[in-house]
Amino acid sequence: MKSTTTVRRGTARVQPKTAPLPKTAPKPEIGDKPKSWAGRVPQLKQGLYEDGLPLHEIQYLACKMMLKPNHFDSRESLFAFGKVVEKAAKETGVGFSTKGYSKVPLKIREVLFVDTPDFRLYNNAFIMRRRIPYEDGFPVGDPEIVFKFRHPDMQTTAEMDVRPHIAGKHRVKFKCQALPLKEKLGGIRLLYSHNVQFPRSAMGLAAGTDVFSFDNWIKVFPALAKLRKSPGEKIELVANTIIEEVLQDIGKLDFGHGIKSKCDVGIWRTRGEHRPLIGEFAFQIKFKDRKELTLEAMQRAEAFFIAVQYAAKDYIALKATKTGIVYNLLGNPPNSHE
Repeated sequence: MKSTTTVRRGTARVQPKTAPLPKTAPKPEIGDKPKSWAGRVPQLKQGLYEDGLPLHEIQYLACKMMLKPNHFDSRESLFAFGKVVEKAAKETGVGFSTKGYSKVPLKIREVLFVDTPDFRLYNNAFIMRRRIPYEDGFPVGDPEIVFKFRHPDMQTTAEMDVRPHIAGKHRVKFKCQALPLKEKLGGIRLLYSHNVQFPRSAMGLAAGTDVFSFDNWIKVFPALAKLRKSPGEKIELVANTIIEEVLQDIGKLDFGHGIKSKCDVGIWRTRGEHRPLIGEFAFQIKFKDRKELTLEAMQRAEAFFIAVQYAAKDYIALKATKTGIVYNLLGNPPNSHE
């Protein structure tokens, strides 16, 4: 669940010169230095992958907040969360517009995760999933493969080469993900996600290829080779569950200095019985260089993210992640790096 807007230099709604902290957020201690997401993220130590190409740099700042799913039972209920967003935006001097978004159609995707029976991928910070969008109740296009390495250490995440060995095209995304603290409201913890996505047809699988052969997936993703215990191992559908993702863009945030982002609200539920699992509020900023993330805009974005946690206190699920919820469905929790 994510909405992305590229940083643009141009006209933007006039914002206050300084962004007040949320009224409900704790005040900083005397002597604390002002922080921003840009300041929290360390500089990457330059290096090379085995083929001699430089390590990927972070080009996405993604902000996610998990929500209790029982609040969402209709398209209108997704838009209703906009009142929570509006309250936090007003407190922190962030522009928030919902104009035209009532006409933006609801998005539905099918998502499934695969792993070894003992969760070797997830236990080692890897996530592999397949997803496909639906239109008017039917799947459209080519299923998409998403492979990622997600870890709290940026350098470790950058050095993990997730690029696939395929003949077709692929797209790499290196993200800094901001989430609330697990134990209380009013804070931020960071994860780093190095992922690649491509249409399944780009793999060029021959007829009769065993898609559940771990050896075949290691050929596509050599980074997984260290996890193999013996030849002929299999992967399987995690928790024997297919997820239905329902997603709605609800508005646009304006942090000033040309930095804007769409925001969305969504829910994951099991396919078939439609059992609600987890909801999410998210927004994402894309940039080419972190110098584009001005200090004032990032401080305003950080204040907003903290304020929306307090505004959404009746919705928020602090200790959850979408992937973690799926892996725990059968009561056999793996070791999480999230």
